[in-house]
Amino acid sequence: MFSRSRLFLWGLLPFAISVVFGALVLLSLYWSAGRMDAAAAQRQQDLVTLIVSNMRTEIAHDQESVTVWDDAVTRTAERDVDWLDANLGSWMHSYFQHDAAFVLAADGTDIYHFVAADDRSVTLEEFRTAYLPLVAQLQQRLFADDTTGVTERVLSIGESDLAVVGGRPAIVSVKPIVSDSGDLEQRPGDENLHVAVRFLDGSFPSSIGSQYQFEDMHFTPQADDSEHAYVPLISSKRETIGYFCWTPFRPGATVRNETLPALGAGVLCIFGATSVLGLLLFRRSERLSASRAELQHLAHHDVLTGLANRASFNKALERELEAALPADVHGVLFIDLDRFKAVNDTFGHPAGDRLIKMVAERLREVLPHAIVGRIGGDEFTALLRKITEQDLVKAAEDVVHAMEQPFDLDGALATIGASVGAALAAGRADPTELTRQADIALYHAKAAGRNRYALFGDHMNQLLRARRELENDLRHAIETKTQIEIHYQPVYSATTGEMCSVEALVRWRHPKKGLLGPDIFIPVAEEAGLITALGLIVLDDACATISAWNDLPVSVNASAAELKLESYPLRVLSTLARHNIEPGRLEIEITESLLLDGSGQCERTIAALRKAGVRFAIDDFGTGYSSFGRVQDVSIDRIKIDKVFVDELSRSGNNGIIVGMVSMARARGLEITAEGVETEEQREMLGSLGCDHLQGYLLSKPLTREQFASVRTKTVSDAGSKAISTSPVPFHGR
Repeated sequence: MFSRSRLFLWGLLPFAISVVFGALVLLSLYWSAGRMDAAAAQRQQDLVTLIVSNMRTEIAHDQESVTVWDDAVTRTAERDVDWLDANLGSWMHSYFQHDAAFVLAADGTDIYHFVAADDRSVTLEEFRTAYLPLVAQLQQRLFADDTTGVTERVLSIGESDLAVVGGRPAIVSVKPIVSDSGDLEQRPGDENLHVAVRFLDGSFPSSIGSQYQFEDMHFTPQADDSEHAYVPLISSKRETIGYFCWTPFRPGATVRNETLPALGAGVLCIFGATSVLGLLLFRRSERLSASRAELQHLAHHDVLTGLANRASFNKALERELEAALPADVHGVLFIDLDRFKAVNDTFGHPAGDRLIKMVAERLREVLPHAIVGRIGGDEFTALLRKITEQDLVKAAEDVVHAMEQPFDLDGALATIGASVGAALAAGRADPTELTRQADIALYHAKAAGRNRYALFGDHMNQLLRARRELENDLRHAIETKTQIEIHYQPVYSATTGEMCSVEALVRWRHPKKGLLGPDIFIPVAEEAGLITALGLIVLDDACATISAWNDLPVSVNASAAELKLESYPLRVLSTLARHNIEPGRLEIEITESLLLDGSGQCERTIAALRKAGVRFAIDDFGTGYSSFGRVQDVSIDRIKIDKVFVDELSRSGNNGIIVGMVSMARARGLEITAEGVETEEQREMLGSLGCDHLQGYLLSKPLTREQFASVRTKTVSDAGSKAISTSPVPFHGR
């Protein structure tokens, strides 16, 4: 009897309690997971519905960038097909990804049409069937002079709808081609029309899925299973033209599955305990084995991250390519972190090491089946075995997306990004050539703006040669001091309206490519070591231009490469002396990133020039890595509020950021200039907020030296009533 009771107490009763407890917890877990998954699915459905709605608005807004335009009205009337193709057709495809575009006369006849190469299976008649009802509705509104919905953001009326075009779902939008100045007379209803079509199948759902992390996002004509989530695409006639389909995010199921092992372990722990006796018998031998394994690991892996080192990665690549069958395709990724140096300089090298470790962990998560290596400070490689081109592209996209997410460095969020070069090889291939191709692709990814990937193609060798030719042409232009032109943009007082200074802006008149903006050739000059010589040309021309006016200051931009030269102060002061200009009339504009110079040379250069009387300003303030506190440590005279904050001021009316900048500047005794002023509303608001000076296209575009001389005495009140339009190339334009 006693034995049976003890068996029940120590065996059956604990077992029964454990089973009941486990069952209750399991039921609760399944119920909570179901509720959580249902809520997550509903949020995803609402998000997809909002995306489709916003896309209809964005397509119409995209059209207005070319349909509300005097040139479009004139060129459409002239039936200038080449101009229409470059501005209203193929350009809309390359810039906004519109799949088709049509320009119609008021009677509905086709003036011009463009259909992307991938979408030519749809006939013109099928397009016409889709857009004609919208054309009729829009013309009725135009005849009635209906302006419903026209706002400061929506410049013209239009009609758009979801429709089936040639068996494919699409957004179809129709807009009238109208004058932006109002100088061209158009009778209501006689306007030519522009039609834009964006298909919703193909790459569109996959791009949405990649951007918003929807798994297996695609279009389907039918909602036919319960394993996927669906959002119907409903036209204005309440007709369902298909569905967006994806595998729904199930956080509850994920939590449940991850909790089940712990739950099972907890139940089992009621009856058992961990035995350590056997481990004691093998402790000595295990220590020896661990030491040997650690030495072996260090010989083939990076010490900081544990990834394969350069030698180990190269051996693995060579081994895999030598053993590859003709049908086997291998891919290599070259990964270079963007803005890592800025994070290193801002947070320190220990934080930089932690960041490298976190990057390595993300690469392991994103590329679980790849051989990942670290070959330099912020450079990584990955070998993907037996894949397709689509697999390699997806891997590159995943790496770029993973590196975009912020990194938590002891409570401070650091955002870096990555540029990725990708290359493929089929069968046995030369590992050196494959890595060279990946390196060239990485170069092109960086040249395209960083934080993106590029897949190697034969054209890249040609582009690389073109890049070198551009560098040689620029070197020749700088050495001969030809083709380089300096344009000048006046800066006006916000209170008196008088011109108070001028900013020198460099342009390159290439003999074949025409007038090029600094965004094209300044990066080339910096990488080729030509930026210092180019800066001296700008400084010399600026001093020569203002030497005739004893009271007019001038500002020039300086790069990090220039300010890091110990000889830079002497070069600046000697140029000023040669033109007999007081140092106080020169202002040098620097970017916030220069304040992060770890060597301190930039700060020493600034201090030396300010001691001589030269003034300094921070250009594009608020867009870099520095903070208000960092600015306190550097001697400057002015901050220039970037155009993005000025634009936001007029869009949302939220002036908090600019008020903060002005307050900080006032506390430091700094002057404030607002850049990118393009409307009277912006001018008035910025003046009322306390900005000292204003600069922008409302007041004056950049002018040549001859044009600048003719507007020397122009005031801001004159400029505000009619923007100066003598600049030969508007670099902000369409």
